[in-house]
Amino acid sequence: MNGLNTGDISFVIFAAALVMFMIPGLALFYGGLVKSKNVLSTTLHSYAALIVISIQWVVIGYTLVFGQDISGFIGNLHLAFLNNMNFFAANKDYANSIPQLLFVAFQMMFAVITIAVVSGSFAERMRFSAFIVFALLWSTLVYDPIAHWVWNSSGWLHKLGVLDFAGGNVVEINSGISGLITALILGRRKRTTPEPHHIPMAILGGGILWFGWFGFNAGSAFHANGVAVVAFMTTNLAAAAGAVSWMAIEWFRNKKPTALGAVTGAIAGLVGITQGAGYVTPAASILIGFVAGVASYIAISFIKEKFKYDDALDAFGCHGIAGIWGAIATGIFATTLVNKGGSNGLIYGNPKLLAVHIIAALSCAAYAAIMTFIILKVMGLFMKLRTDKIEEDEGLDVSLHGEEAYNGLRI
Repeated sequence: MNGLNTGDISFVIFAAALVMFMIPGLALFYGGLVKSKNVLSTTLHSYAALIVISIQWVVIGYTLVFGQDISGFIGNLHLAFLNNMNFFAANKDYANSIPQLLFVAFQMMFAVITIAVVSGSFAERMRFSAFIVFALLWSTLVYDPIAHWVWNSSGWLHKLGVLDFAGGNVVEINSGISGLITALILGRRKRTTPEPHHIPMAILGGGILWFGWFGFNAGSAFHANGVAVVAFMTTNLAAAAGAVSWMAIEWFRNKKPTALGAVTGAIAGLVGITQGAGYVTPAASILIGFVAGVASYIAISFIKEKFKYDDALDAFGCHGIAGIWGAIATGIFATTLVNKGGSNGLIYGNPKLLAVHIIAALSCAAYAAIMTFIILKVMGLFMKLRTDKIEEDEGLDVSLHGEEAYNGLRI
């Protein structure tokens, strides 16, 4: 397909708006899961990501990801500030039926949501000033290089043959691993048992995330075509299967399935299918989502408890673990019967794809972990990262932002 297509333009504009709508969804989901005295500070992390990274993306992020390649690792600065770009011409390299500026906008929302997801791991204890600096440094030094490796046509993982339809490596593994490292460096909160102050808020946020994920995954086809339809269907099926497996485990262990557990399982399924949404069959997506729910449940309910790390809102347990499974699953179940632009996976006679996906997952995880560690350690030399005990006791809403969510009720 060559030249601009109004149907595709409308489709991708709507998909970009859906991904943006995931930001308030994530804010509600995370906000409902923390103590009432920290709900505003927690939701502000998501909105701050939208504010700050929208600008960072235009100034430098886009060119580092999709600019002219430097050694397969990073883009050059030719497109900084979106200079040297014909906004209204078709993007012949990545989405050849929509204007380049629309491609920039769609990808911008992915950069925004990724650092917002990371913020869940250190909820209720990072200083807001530190978060702003961390978001800028992390997006520039971690997100942008990994996105270049995977999505730039000259990136080393792209040339190796990795398939990442909507960000399994770039968004999910990246955010989950980085969240874990941040949680370890900042240390545990005084009280680390789950204390969700408003479960209906969290459930509403989870539902918005599910809705927005259709833009996240189906929109990554960049055309209103059959692949987008497959991605839409696999997204919904994986979410449903993740919810089923999570509820089944809760029902078996505790004799009662929980509403919050069902939503969390659905999000795990959505994470698991993100990498392969446009490459696997609907039947495979059910298995992918089901296993993602099981894996995330084990990580959150057993592994976190055993190792005592304070991944506050389970960015690692959900996004990191389910994202790693999604990378492996795409290497197993991908098929050109769904997407001729992809590759066959293990069960279709191509074990090489699985090997490539394992390499990609390990590489992205290692880079994210090392760079996040370095960024935080260097930041710690120049500024205070964590709130102090008095501020945490008072609540970050009041101590950092001077406002209260519930008229003086701080729990």
